[in-house]
This record gives sequence, C-alpha cells and structure tokens, in this order.
Amino acid sequence: MDTKQIKALMHDFDESGLSRVKITKDDFSIEMEKTYAAVAMTPAIAMPAPVAAPLQVGTPSAPIAAPLAHEMSGDMILSPMVGTYYSAPSPDSPEFAKKGDVIRKGQVVAILEAMKIMNELEADFDCKILEVLATNGQAVEYDMPLFLVEKI
Repeated sequence: MDTKQIKALMHDFDESGLSRVKITKDDFSIEMEKTYAAVAMTPAIAMPAPVAAPLQVGTPSAPIAAPLAHEMSGDMILSPMVGTYYSAPSPDSPEFAKKGDVIRKGQVVAILEAMKIMNELEADFDCKILEVLATNGQAVEYDMPLFLVEKI
C-alpha cells in the first residue's frame, strides 16, 4: 500500500463506528485502534443526580448522599458512544468489572453495542471500581458516566 491508500484507510476508519481494525495482506499489515480518554466528572455535571432521587418513592435520602460525595470528586469511565451497555460477554458469563475490582490499563470493562457491532470498552488507566453506574442492557449516551473509579 502506498501513503495515499494508508491515509484514505485511516480516514475511513476514523469516520466509521469501528473501534479496532487489523488488515493483513501478503507482507503488509496494519492495525488501528481508537482510544477514548475518560474525563473527570465535574460538580456541575453531577448535580442533576439528586433531582432524580425524589422520584423514587420510599427511598431514604441518606444512602443517596454518600455516593454523590464520591461522584463529585472521583474519576469516571465515560461512554465513548451511543449504544447499549453490557456488563459481560454473555448472559451466563461473569461481569467484566464489579465494584471493588482493580482494573489495569487496556482491560475490558464493558461491551457497548452500536448498530449491531459489539465494541469492547477498555480502561485508559489503572483504577479501582468504586461504583458501577450503568445496568446491563441499559441504553447509554455519549459521555455518560458508566463507572466511578479511583485512579491507581
């Protein structure tokens, strides 16, 4: 492949919904992967959470206040796309990441399905899972917090 073909391939990959691609032909091989950085949650974004709490009838307010303190000061793993969140590779498999788990950079923490394509979500840094904020099968939005984490 010449430089123009490689640049065109990179552009097409960037525009696609794929997160990883590897192409091998004869003695040529190229592998591309999109990485998404997790962004720390700011207090302004975390503030809407208490508004949703009063809608839960009969739920005491004390347990809700404790996680909010962590959300405001913790780091997050955010959804890099719109799709469906899956916590495990199949319904009868163990979850990729649970509360209390220590996750290493590059380790898969979830699968996000978009347009029938299963995209593995990998941690961008070593961390400990403080809270899993999404539920299995939940529709997620771009930049939606999925995990509250503590960087290690």
